[in-house]
Amino acid sequence: MVGEASPEKFTFVVPKDKHPPKYEYIVISSQELVRGSIRKVSVLAQVVGVVSRSTVYSEDLDYRAVERIHSVGIDYANVLCLAKTLGFMINENGRKVILMPRRAIYPGNPVYLAPDELVEEFFSYPEEEGLHIGYLVSRPRIKVHLSVNGFRRHVAIIAQTGAGKSYTVGVLLEELLKKGATAVVIDPHADYVFLSRKRDGSRYEYWDRIQVFRNPNSTGRYSSRDIDNLKELTFRFSELDPEDIARIAGISERYTNIRRAISKAIDMLREDESKGGTYGLGDLLDTLEKMSEEGGDRAMGAAAMRAIAYVSRLKKFKVFGDRTTSINDIVKPFNVSVIDLSGLNDASQDYIVSRVLEGIMNLRTSGDFRWPVFVFIEEAHKFIPNKSSGKRTLSAPIINSIAAEGRKFGVFLTLITQRPSKVDSDSLSQCNSQIILKITNPKDQSAVQEASERLGSDLMNDLPGLNVGEAIVVGELTRVPIMVRIRERITAEGGGDIDLVQELKRAREELKIPVELKVAAPRDSLFSEV
Repeated sequence: MVGEASPEKFTFVVPKDKHPPKYEYIVISSQELVRGSIRKVSVLAQVVGVVSRSTVYSEDLDYRAVERIHSVGIDYANVLCLAKTLGFMINENGRKVILMPRRAIYPGNPVYLAPDELVEEFFSYPEEEGLHIGYLVSRPRIKVHLSVNGFRRHVAIIAQTGAGKSYTVGVLLEELLKKGATAVVIDPHADYVFLSRKRDGSRYEYWDRIQVFRNPNSTGRYSSRDIDNLKELTFRFSELDPEDIARIAGISERYTNIRRAISKAIDMLREDESKGGTYGLGDLLDTLEKMSEEGGDRAMGAAAMRAIAYVSRLKKFKVFGDRTTSINDIVKPFNVSVIDLSGLNDASQDYIVSRVLEGIMNLRTSGDFRWPVFVFIEEAHKFIPNKSSGKRTLSAPIINSIAAEGRKFGVFLTLITQRPSKVDSDSLSQCNSQIILKITNPKDQSAVQEASERLGSDLMNDLPGLNVGEAIVVGELTRVPIMVRIRERITAEGGGDIDLVQELKRAREELKIPVELKVAAPRDSLFSEV
């Protein structure tokens, strides 16, 4: 080690033919005050910068001078590496605890490549309490297991489109299912509907513990014939009470007369024996129209007329059927339920998410479901938009409630988005762990840094340079920030980008178009033959 050093960073010099690459792990000895006594400890550090330097090949030299020096074989180059300390490990009451150095590391100390055993001990949890997410980027032979208990403080998975965030979620769902977890996935684009199948098309080991729910009004991204364990997800309109309808229709609490008109219309429908307790949106609108035409109570008639305009908004919710899918069918122990929202408009997606999440919270707060529930929300920015956008959604209140209080009731949230700058900052900041893949948008980078207390400027600068499938993990999921290569999935992906070459080839074959089309040049060509 050379030059100045602090407890956080130090510089060391190495031969140019033996220098470690950026992100490699090294170890150096130090004297630290640990629980009241000075101990010799091994401090793990990571190479965060590599610079080569030469006193001979000065930038002040001209080309001829450099050429002459090179021709005689003079070579006085050395390599300087900047290292960031990650901490040292102690055992405390049977637990491994990472402490940060507080004392200076002295120049002259030798620096060594960290042995695999030490690195794995730092970054990986025992298999029985960890999720195998992948391998260290700088040490691909070392497995990384993230802490299951890290999900207790919520998680955010953030990446730009095509960087691998849905692929990463698939890996986590495979690992959680192996542990016997209960998970519900909000899936706007049918990214997870093939979890029951392996990549070769055969059935996954836990295929019968994975079910997909879809509303009949959805066109669906994939045919129902291609999806295992596909079930219907509907809501019975006649089960909505007046408060529900007012909330969905966006009727302010100040509009008491309009709310009274809706309440009276519902009472009339429920008392109508010909309906048998079952009625739809059309029946409610018809009843309000009759009330508006009656001359007895002019104030109620006027309120009913105004109510029609609001209640008509419910026509955009293409989610109602003759029965309500029980939340107990969706939330089952040792089971993953995928809520396939593909093919529905935004309003319908929003309504379904609000109903499902409210049902999950009710199950847990009432004690009717005894096991923890992991909730994954894809396209989180659609459902909990940033307050500055002015957009309001039906699902935002329950998602924000889970973010703030869900951990107390055993409901653990994972928000997934490619636009963190558009996600409600309060909910995003409740996610104490982040799995961050490649991000190049400056606004999104800033949003991630604001939400994560543990993502330093060094790691932030690394985000644009991540390859597809590489991620930085910070927070409760890991003892110290870690850069990981996501492992291969067992299960099949849905929602991937289409192969344009193959699709165009298929189009040519179906239309029986020749592969090569010769186009005759115009007679008066501006180009002469060579």
